[in-house]
Amino acid sequence: MSEEPRIDTTVPHSARIWNYWLGGKDNYPVDREAGDRFLTVYPGMTDVARAVRHFLARTVRYLAGEAGIRQFLDVGTGLPTVDNTHEVAQRAAPDARIVYVDNDPLVLLHARALLTSTPEGATDYIDADARDPERILRRAAATLDLDRPVALMMLGIMGHVSDEEDPRSIVAELMRGLPSGSHLVLSDGTDLSRERSQAHDQYAGTGAVPYHLRSPERIASYFDGLDLLEPGVVPVSRWRPEDGPFGPPQAVTTYGGVARKP
Repeated sequence: MSEEPRIDTTVPHSARIWNYWLGGKDNYPVDREAGDRFLTVYPGMTDVARAVRHFLARTVRYLAGEAGIRQFLDVGTGLPTVDNTHEVAQRAAPDARIVYVDNDPLVLLHARALLTSTPEGATDYIDADARDPERILRRAAATLDLDRPVALMMLGIMGHVSDEEDPRSIVAELMRGLPSGSHLVLSDGTDLSRERSQAHDQYAGTGAVPYHLRSPERIASYFDGLDLLEPGVVPVSRWRPEDGPFGPPQAVTTYGGVARKP
């Protein structure tokens, strides 16, 4: 019998802090403390977390509906909350197939919560690092047909990859393994806010894995060679926003976009 993954509750972890900001319960005191300290410097982070979650829902609904995508590869899944990728996709297309990828022990322990597919579709979970595209594609092929279009979801994950590790090459290698008609959905934090940059610097000082903020232009470069959908790479709250009673949503400092592989 395999050994249960070890969860370190002495060091804050980004997936658990994100879960805390979204109102989840899968976190520890060290995560809540780090999350609260972050918010004292950059209070807008809870708005960012919610905006990214809504961005995921809108993009998946578009892909499973209008674009006709039936396969999703979600890299950097994070902890389950409300409206996970498979739930949104299978509401629009019950036969959708979803593969989640993460390498966090707590996420691994919660994988069963993700693996509740409709009878017509399928979900699976891969324990792998985003820095290993070859392993991800090889393992994903057990559930997804990589000769048919796939939506590659990479929300908030590339900020954990340093410039030395060449994050653009990771995205490009994953997209090379997917056929024409596949889509890339990607979002990440920008360096536009001095307060957010300070909060991330403080966070890195806790011993947690640093998160690298980049310019909107750097984030847009992940889509090079792909056909970028309107409205382009924008604050995630402004990507095809849904009508609301209070006017257009406020811009946030995380940018994202959707593009199609020609």
